[in-house]
Amino acid sequence: MYSTSYIWGRVLSYLEKHITLTIVSSFFDDAEILEITDTKLVLYSPVDIRRDMIARSFSSYIVDAMKELFGREVEVQVVGTKEEADLSGGANSFLFNDNYTFDRFVVGPSNRFAHAAAIAVANGVQQGYNPLFLYGQSGLGKTHLLYAIAGEIHRQRPEAKIVYIKGDQFTNELISALQKGKNVEFRDKYRNADLFLVDDIQFIAGKESTQEEFFHTFNSLYEANKQIVLTSDRPPHEINKLEDRLKTRFEWGLQADIQPPDYETRMAIIKNKAFSLGLQLPDDVCSYIAENITTNVRQIEGTVKKIMAYRDLTGSEIDLSSVSRAIKDMYKGKTSALPTPSLIISEVCSFYGIEENVLRGTLKDKKTTDARQIAMYLIRKMTNLSFPDIGKEFGKDHTTIMHACKRVEAKLAAMSKTLADIQANINSKL
Repeated sequence: MYSTSYIWGRVLSYLEKHITLTIVSSFFDDAEILEITDTKLVLYSPVDIRRDMIARSFSSYIVDAMKELFGREVEVQVVGTKEEADLSGGANSFLFNDNYTFDRFVVGPSNRFAHAAAIAVANGVQQGYNPLFLYGQSGLGKTHLLYAIAGEIHRQRPEAKIVYIKGDQFTNELISALQKGKNVEFRDKYRNADLFLVDDIQFIAGKESTQEEFFHTFNSLYEANKQIVLTSDRPPHEINKLEDRLKTRFEWGLQADIQPPDYETRMAIIKNKAFSLGLQLPDDVCSYIAENITTNVRQIEGTVKKIMAYRDLTGSEIDLSSVSRAIKDMYKGKTSALPTPSLIISEVCSFYGIEENVLRGTLKDKKTTDARQIAMYLIRKMTNLSFPDIGKEFGKDHTTIMHACKRVEAKLAAMSKTLADIQANINSKL
């Protein structure tokens, strides 16, 4: 399953390679996907001359892009208003991904309850399971289960309207709707869903307007007995700066956590992934991977892919020696992947709901000062940069950075939860 924003991003990249960046910028900069069905892509373009040019000269490229990127034969309809769209082919705003099904989810002690809860929701067991709140570290399979639920409901009820969004995308779409005066369209999109899926809901925390809009969206769907499924990297009560009224609503239904897989589950994941790639791995190689890659399902699967690529590119036999060389940088002991200052600053700004240029600037209100000092402290703590190097990021001298770090350290007890939340958001992006 892919969101419309992801699909359109991929299509635009394809178009830039085939009809030049200049043309794409000229004709597609205000275009957006309204809806995607199994057989149709409805594209909104508000300017007549651009809309006519897309329909006449470029729609075939969009057809080719969808076929090459997603293996789908679609008819492209270009409209100037949402009301013009003929959506007879279906009601879902994404394409389903056959890689993310219940059949392909490896079940073990660490995820058995979450898997069972997801199947129950997919089969219509709503009482006491709404919302279903899945939480756990990045890369453990939350999104896989989210997509599997959607795929199964779509299989059983093709007419059901399924809406998927990531937490940060919900904020971005709300901002865009406010700017364009499309508040009604925005609300209709989400409040008319039969199944509402939100990935990484923690990213709406601290954003007042987003939380207000989400609160009303949640209530509207819940009162209409529509299924809601949310994922997060932590349980509701641990999401700092999430309004209490949202925390309590997220706890109304069923919470299910996913823990890192145990050794046996890791072995099963490795063998399952290797089989799907047509790769035969000796037992000692599987065991070696399972012993060294321990915390992240996504990383385990990536390791198997890397071994296959290493074999294909070097012609090496797959044995313990070659595998150890191929994946030595992916061992469980590797902690060398450090966040960049830009990533840290971006996540601090997202958490506090302020612009990066404001954080890097000279504004000294309490909120901005706290955010700026936390950003300086986290860059010092999470990277190898010196005080002078950190100072260059903010246009400050090294004594200012030292002072900021000392201020944060002096308030560690009071700020520990805030720092933990921001660090978790940073780590989830690595």
